[in-house]
Amino acid sequence: MRRGNFKVRIFIFVLIAGFAYLRKCSQEEINPYTGKKQAISLSPKEEIAIGLQSAAGMAQQHGGLHPNNNYQALVDNIGSKLVNNSVAKKTPYKYDFHLLANERTINAFALPGGQIFITYALFSQLKNEDQLAGVLGHEIGHVLGKHSNERITNANFWKVFAMGSSAIDMGGVAQQFGQGQLLKNGRGDELESDELGVYFMLEAGYNPEEMIGVMEILKAAAGPNRVPEFQSTHPDPENRIEKIREAIRKYKNAS
Repeated sequence: MRRGNFKVRIFIFVLIAGFAYLRKCSQEEINPYTGKKQAISLSPKEEIAIGLQSAAGMAQQHGGLHPNNNYQALVDNIGSKLVNNSVAKKTPYKYDFHLLANERTINAFALPGGQIFITYALFSQLKNEDQLAGVLGHEIGHVLGKHSNERITNANFWKVFAMGSSAIDMGGVAQQFGQGQLLKNGRGDELESDELGVYFMLEAGYNPEEMIGVMEILKAAAGPNRVPEFQSTHPDPENRIEKIREAIRKYKNAS
C-alpha cells in the first residue's frame, strides 16, 4: 500500500510540475519596449493596480513624503520630461514620482505600473539635474522592462509547483512589495535599466555622462567593505560604469 501511495504522489508531483512549466511557457512574450523574451503573467492594468496598492505603504516605511514642495516639483518635472520624450509616453503605465523623507538610506526604486521613488538621502547627494534624470530614467527602465512583473511570474511558478495553485493573490503581492521581497532586481535587470536610462536621458536632452557620477555616489555609499559582485544581486558599480559608457557610445553613434 505504501509503495502504491508513493507512486501516486510521484505521479501527482509530475503532473503539477508539468502544469506549472507549461503555464510558464505559455506566458512567455516579447517585451514590446525592450525586445526581450519574458514570462509575464500580469496585464499593464494589474501592474498599475499593484503599484498603486503598494505605494502608500512604501512611502510610510521611508518616513512619508518629503515636505519640501520645491524639491518634489523638481522630481516631478524631470520625471515628466523623461517620460514625455521617450517610448515611456506610449505605454499604458501611469507614472508618479515620489520624493521620500528618508534621510539615511540612499536608494531609489520602482513599483510595477509606474510608481517611482527616490529617498532624500540620495536626492541630497546628487550634484545636478542630469544626475537626478539618470536615477529616474533608470527606474523608468525597470517599469518598461517589466522586471517586477517577471519576478511575480517566477514566484507564482514556484507557488504552482509547490502548492498547485495558479491564481495570483494581488493583495499578497502588494504585501510582498511592502516587505521588500519583490523589490530586489537582478544584475541583468540593473544593467538593462542603466542602458534604458542612458537612452531616456539622451532623448530628453540630459547629459548621460552624469549617470557615471551617480554610480560614484552609490560606490561611496557602499563603502570599502561592499559585497563582492559574485555574492550580490547587483552588479558592481565599476562594471555598471563600464556598461553605461558602452551604452552612451552605442546611442550617440546611432544618432
